[in-house]
Amino acid sequence: MAGAVLRGDEDLLTGRWIGLVVLAGVLSGCGGGDTLERFDGPTMGSHYSIQYVRPPAGPGPKTVQAEVENILAEVDRQFSTYRSDSDVERFNALPANSCEVMPGPVLALIRVGEQLSVQSDGSFDLTVEPLLNLWGFGPQSRAEQVPSAEALAEVRQRVGHDHLRIEGDRLCKDAAVEVDFNSIAAGHAVDRIAARLQALGIDSYLAEATGELKAVGRKPDGSAWRIALEEPRDDRQVAERIIEVNGYGVSTSGDYRKYFERGGQRYSHTFDGRTGAPVLHNLASVTVIHPSAMMADGLSTLLLILGPERGWDYAQKHDIGVLFVLRDGERFVVRTNDAFERMTRGKTQ
Repeated sequence: MAGAVLRGDEDLLTGRWIGLVVLAGVLSGCGGGDTLERFDGPTMGSHYSIQYVRPPAGPGPKTVQAEVENILAEVDRQFSTYRSDSDVERFNALPANSCEVMPGPVLALIRVGEQLSVQSDGSFDLTVEPLLNLWGFGPQSRAEQVPSAEALAEVRQRVGHDHLRIEGDRLCKDAAVEVDFNSIAAGHAVDRIAARLQALGIDSYLAEATGELKAVGRKPDGSAWRIALEEPRDDRQVAERIIEVNGYGVSTSGDYRKYFERGGQRYSHTFDGRTGAPVLHNLASVTVIHPSAMMADGLSTLLLILGPERGWDYAQKHDIGVLFVLRDGERFVVRTNDAFERMTRGKTQ
């Protein structure tokens, strides 16, 4: 992800592969007694952070934090590929021609994955976990490697969204596929948190989990939630652009934090489901602005897989707000579309 960094009053928020860096601001009241509250904590092997405007009779941070952490714990139980007792891992352990009753959210995200797979001609695929493991990026990986053609061909027989089907409340598979929701589960968690905050009477907030975020409303002083998008560098964090967000989810996917090199070739953790291999183009990161944090999450991955030409055309066709960062030798080139500029009001750092 070209990062975003969320810092207290200046709001600095980093993207998914970088992790969240929060420099705490002063939590102060303003006219009418509204207060900016903030809390954070660990989740899903990473971090979450919530800032919200509390009206005089609104819920306190301990109450809100308990609600948020209940949601995050449930998402982890349902979607984690790092715990054997999660709903997803129970399904992944089943052999071919098996079915398993799944919670509604799991089935809903399977349908989202199918939609994104169809729209990308199979490039986006929720079943690439065996490929991630084979290349050295997955939860069962042993070592980073460029696999043999024979090993790749064998694993690809167990990859493909068309091997999945839903029968009532059951998820079924006709091959020994394994599902990995890492490209949309965090955004799904943020959308659920946002809905819960709204139900609690909180209508101004910035909710983030593992780098996915949604910002709604304004801070007590009337200023906007501001997010810094990072230049995709391996050595240090450099703010590329600051944007103001209200009513949108923001997600950035990039290939510059998780990769290895062999024989002068760079292999990233971003896989094309059609080829079974990491993408090799010069698109370093994609930031997506979307009303749904889950869709921003999934679309940033989809567009990064499609690359600078196919991804740009897809975004234009579907009116998706995007910021592309492309490698050009030793420098980076930034490209945004009209939809992105409509949804944000930013400035170059």
